[in-house]
Amino acid sequence: MRVLIPSALHAYTGRPWVEAAGGTVGEILDDLERQFPGIRFRMIDEQGNIRRHIRLFYRREMVFDLATPLADDEELMIVQALSGG
Repeated sequence: MRVLIPSALHAYTGRPWVEAAGGTVGEILDDLERQFPGIRFRMIDEQGNIRRHIRLFYRREMVFDLATPLADDEELMIVQALSGG
């Protein structure tokens, strides 16, 4: 699966698009961690929840559950939420 990495995490990957394997969002993130140690903690907290500043999109829909199933030939977009006032 093709995965878009936000620019804040390019220090881990060195590029905006990477390939990862897995049948669920959680498995994709586990594979990213295997390839780029430390990246998962920047997206998932100690309780296994998606961090508030990270948004995951699959088929143009925001994903909230790491158990969400994914198709191999699709894209997962990881986006860093913007804040401001």
